[in-house]
Amino acid sequence: MIPDTEKAGYKSIALDIAQRIVSGEFPESSKISGRSLLAGQYHVSPETIRKAMGLLKEENIVSVSQGKEITIQSSHNAYEYITKNDYLKSVYSLKQNLQLLLHEKQVIDQKFESLLTEIIEASDRLQNLKPYNPIDLKISPDSHVVGQTIGNLQFWQNTGATIIALRRGTHVSISPGPHVVLREGDILVVVGDEKIFEITGQFINKPRI
Repeated sequence: MIPDTEKAGYKSIALDIAQRIVSGEFPESSKISGRSLLAGQYHVSPETIRKAMGLLKEENIVSVSQGKEITIQSSHNAYEYITKNDYLKSVYSLKQNLQLLLHEKQVIDQKFESLLTEIIEASDRLQNLKPYNPIDLKISPDSHVVGQTIGNLQFWQNTGATIIALRRGTHVSISPGPHVVLREGDILVVVGDEKIFEITGQFINKPRI
């Protein structure tokens, strides 16, 4: 009587070889290595391989010649065989799947590391550009700019700041032109370095004479 562990072993190998036939790794009419080489691949005895080949031969999946040459006969029969035995998972196929997943994980890890590096570099660049981030400056009621147009104030010439937007209540004007008249409570969105922000704030907050 064949021990259960040995029986499960050669059945698993038979299933694995059938799966490799279905996948195209072993095409129909091709020859696969003899028992000794297969024994080395699966780390079992040649006798276990012989029994696995016997199962596949019974299902007309392979043929075995007098000289022990193994020829693939039918991928269809191989598919039928693994479908019929789907309750028995091949340890070897699971190992192959694990190796594939490990490879995919390495690829994902490399992509993650690359993306993380890009994020850090981008963050550093933003940090360096921080002084140029837009700031809001609100026009006070007694400011000398109230009632004046941006052009008349020669805003950029006097401050070095660029107005990129003007907020008036809930309305926002993007890149307001030189003819826009400024009002109290208007919020100017400007860009420039820290020194320019200070100059612009002083310019806007200068009271009327």
